[in-house]
Amino acid sequence: MIRGSCLCGGIRYEYDGDIEEISICHCSQCRKAQGSAFAAVSPLASARFKLISGAELLKEFRATPGKARVFCANCGSPIYSAKDDLPEVKRLRLGTVDTPFVCSNTYHIFVGSKAPWLDFNDTYPRFAERKP
Repeated sequence: MIRGSCLCGGIRYEYDGDIEEISICHCSQCRKAQGSAFAAVSPLASARFKLISGAELLKEFRATPGKARVFCANCGSPIYSAKDDLPEVKRLRLGTVDTPFVCSNTYHIFVGSKAPWLDFNDTYPRFAERKP
């Protein structure tokens, strides 16, 4: 069981499954949404994701048609994103996970538009745009 929360603790969730994939996205929208050099996300089965508390604090923003970025209205922590045409999947923002986990399936995407001040030397696969 994976558990997580926002910065203020108002939103708490559980995921009945494992983190099986980590996408480190360097696109400009993810950088702005995270306030950081990248967003670390994992696709999850929506049916196995459960809000424990704070549903009333969830707010969404749509920078891209058909895609909601969901965050805490109190503290601003990004929780997940979801596409209207893919309701069975949420893309969890991994900075909100409280449960320790390990995942070997990690890769970088949109490195062609990464922050120019960031240099990274890990061995994860890199893709200029989306993973093929």
